[in-house]
Amino acid sequence: MTRPRRPILPLLDESHSTLQSRPIRKRDPDQPSLPFDPMPSRVEPCLALLKPTVPVGPDWLYEVKLDGYRLAIHIEPKGVRIITRGGHDWTHRFPTIAAAARKLGVRTAILDGEAVVLDDHGRSDFGALQRSLGGRGGRRVSAESILVAFDLLYLDGHDLTGTELDVRRHLLEDLIPDGDDQTIRISEEIDLPAEELLEHACHRHLEGIIAKHRDRPYRSGRTGDWLKIKCVQSESFMIVGYEQSVSAGGGIGSLLLAGRRGLDWIYVGSVGTGFTASDAEYLKKTLDRLKTSRPVVPLKGKRLVLVQPTLIAEIEFRGWTDDGNLRHASYKGLREVQDNAAVFDMNGTMRS
Repeated sequence: MTRPRRPILPLLDESHSTLQSRPIRKRDPDQPSLPFDPMPSRVEPCLALLKPTVPVGPDWLYEVKLDGYRLAIHIEPKGVRIITRGGHDWTHRFPTIAAAARKLGVRTAILDGEAVVLDDHGRSDFGALQRSLGGRGGRRVSAESILVAFDLLYLDGHDLTGTELDVRRHLLEDLIPDGDDQTIRISEEIDLPAEELLEHACHRHLEGIIAKHRDRPYRSGRTGDWLKIKCVQSESFMIVGYEQSVSAGGGIGSLLLAGRRGLDWIYVGSVGTGFTASDAEYLKKTLDRLKTSRPVVPLKGKRLVLVQPTLIAEIEFRGWTDDGNLRHASYKGLREVQDNAAVFDMNGTMRS
């Protein structure tokens, strides 16, 4: 169940007059019709801080945690740009999202959201998104992906990053068309008691819950304004080798994984499930080109092939063993440098 949409209210100051920001610099000649705030070329994203429990209280709103690529959609007078979390232009990789953004009927806007591919149950599927893009390093465009928008940072001459989330959400709801068949959709609020949210999400095999403070402005980085509470842990690890399969004629039986601890690499175990036959074929072909006699993690074994630390894998797991290995690990796909992939830090720094 979702909250009903409320009417969009004007931005008001304490005297209840309409709030208009003053120009902070001379008008941009490339944007001559812009009356108020110059449009930023890029906004560093707000990131969610990992927490074990869902925060409780009326100051929080809750959304489903998505599993895709974080994108900023820049709608500009000269066209649309799609920027990854790492700052790379991927407009050409998501042409259907770009086309849908051009039809939103605004002259300038910046949407914050997640590109996802949905499975038959309406859940985001990271592996399906990766396949739609042709895998790591692939050059395919993703026609299957949609954008789930969850924030609005700029709209028709107004910089909204200093405005509280509730107002930004109302403006976003007014901008995005209704309908489950839209290429750009809004991330709906979940209207359930906070104590039931995580159980509800996990029962439906979702990634987890995102909790956001309603009254906070949009602040870049991991400030604690946004929190993530996961059903199943999922992090990025470096592939440092593979174990040859006994039954598959020297193919991949499992991938050997490592995390970071400062400047050092720490072995965290292996993963032997989650990849398809085509995944295994691509991984073996790629990893065989990265073989090294000077591995970053000193592992020994007759069937082990050790490689240079180059490929970053997204791994789902249920926890940690007493000796520091991943428990019940499953391979989900490879992360891209353009997606600002960050290897799991054993000191506790986690990516969003």
